[in-house]
Amino acid sequence: MTTPPIILASASAIRAELLTRAGLSPRLQPARIDEEAIRQAHLAEGGAVRDLAPLLASLKAARVAPRFPDALTIGADQILLCDGQVLAKPVDRADAARQLAFLSGRTHSLLTAAVVCQGQTELWRHQSEPRLTMHKLSPAFIEAYLDRTWDQVRHSVGCYQIESEGPRLFSRVEGDFFAIQGLPLIELLTWLTIRGDIAI
Repeated sequence: MTTPPIILASASAIRAELLTRAGLSPRLQPARIDEEAIRQAHLAEGGAVRDLAPLLASLKAARVAPRFPDALTIGADQILLCDGQVLAKPVDRADAARQLAFLSGRTHSLLTAAVVCQGQTELWRHQSEPRLTMHKLSPAFIEAYLDRTWDQVRHSVGCYQIESEGPRLFSRVEGDFFAIQGLPLIELLTWLTIRGDIAI
């Protein structure tokens, strides 16, 4: 059995690592789309927040897939939703501190979507919604935490990485660990198995 080439329409190191650890060999080919402009336009037009992650994942996959018609191209995206507000990756350290202070003591959702395209055809999509409740964090802890982790979390939605120091921030975590990291991996691998692309 030969697995078709896997293209990851992303520069995400953790998503690539998840796929690699699962025995796949993804090629990273970041999609060039203006994510923030798409988010703003979608919401301004009355689009649902819950549709944002699959919309962005689909646009990423669709942008890259036609260049690799024999491959399976994976687009993925993740939206953090807390008390009706959408949080993006922090623009700088001060923004990260503000985001952590906002999330402190609250429960937020990570809307995590993946879409697979081949050529110009969308073959599969899935969205997961883990929920995480953060401890009440003191300003001093937030600053010390960012001192230790800023280089690692600066590109992370929510300013944490669940696979490293992130777990100490939370009192409760509900949902799929892989989806928290940015990819609904179990569902993706199950679909590939059902299709016959990978063996068990």
